[in-house]
Amino acid sequence: MNSLGHLRILDLTRVLAGPWCTQWLADLGADVIKIERPGTGDDTRSWGPPWLDLEDGPRAAYFQCANRNKRSVAIDLSKEEGRDLVRKIAATSDVVIDNFRRGTMEKWGLDRTSLGNPRLVTCSIAGFSKDGAWADRPGYDLLIQGMGGVMSITGDPDGPPTKTGVAVADLMTGMYASTAILAALSHRDRTGEGQHIDLSLFDTQLAWLANQGQNALATGKAPTRKGNAHPNIVPYQTFQATDGWFNVAVGTDAQFAALAGMLGRVDWVVQHPTNADRVKHRDVLIAELSELFAMQSREHWLEVLSAADIPCAPVLDVVEALNHPAANAVHVQADGTRTLANPVQFEKTPVRYDRPPPALGQHTDEVLLTVGITSEQLAELRSGRVIP
Repeated sequence: MNSLGHLRILDLTRVLAGPWCTQWLADLGADVIKIERPGTGDDTRSWGPPWLDLEDGPRAAYFQCANRNKRSVAIDLSKEEGRDLVRKIAATSDVVIDNFRRGTMEKWGLDRTSLGNPRLVTCSIAGFSKDGAWADRPGYDLLIQGMGGVMSITGDPDGPPTKTGVAVADLMTGMYASTAILAALSHRDRTGEGQHIDLSLFDTQLAWLANQGQNALATGKAPTRKGNAHPNIVPYQTFQATDGWFNVAVGTDAQFAALAGMLGRVDWVVQHPTNADRVKHRDVLIAELSELFAMQSREHWLEVLSAADIPCAPVLDVVEALNHPAANAVHVQADGTRTLANPVQFEKTPVRYDRPPPALGQHTDEVLLTVGITSEQLAELRSGRVIP
């Protein structure tokens, strides 16, 4: 049994933020119907290399990361006949989610008002807030990371502003969207009333600045780049051993006392008894720690730090991380391909892995037949190139 097996989600999104949201809902059991352009499909189908060599042809690994457990239906939305097919699917759906440019859904008659179902939950994801000065501008993760402050606090102090290694603005917007959709569905179940949800990548990026954003509100000063160091905690950063990098995360005064004792530097506890003292004398303390840690191997430090109950861990590359004994990171799909596993472990309603990421249009006939389209109509739609 799945948590959301009673729900149907009509997915009009592509690239990452929207598909990340709908994959999470699909993992929880929802029937997610992904509408794609005939011929090309979701943009990320061509975002390679690397490619996977599948029966339907090469497919970008990027597409695989966010489209598990979905059914793909190829429909040409530039044609009114195609939009009418989407309306038929929407009539059987609980949620419609899109990430088209603002005004597109209204122009096509696919917005919540036009669809006319008071129980329907709709969700739109855009680059910028509908109420802001940039409402009509497109948004890409790189642009949002730069404009949203995160690049200004990422990277070495003397280096350039740096984006994170994955598209975190997209990913976080997708997660906020999934939570909002579930909240709106809960409201509908209690009241019978659907609603529209609007999110933007920019607003999301600003919201999850978290402590760095709150630091700026408290002081009126912009936080600066500190590399792998923490703006509010010391020592909490990366250090280099003789043969590799590792992280030390000292979050309490007791942990710092244990660290000082283990290193034979009990004088540090007198000099820097509180975290505020350590932040104030950050440069001196980190220089001394760096000198000591550079004298032994990474394995040595991880062993002795762990023995003293001081939080520490190696810095691993992605392949090392996926293969680490502590990881439960990979799921082998029914077609033999591997995808990153969903991290949530339910006691009674486990995450499902029923469908590998679909071929383009793989489920077009299957879905349309369930919404009243006949075999003869399918043939007519193909002759009119509404569906492939």
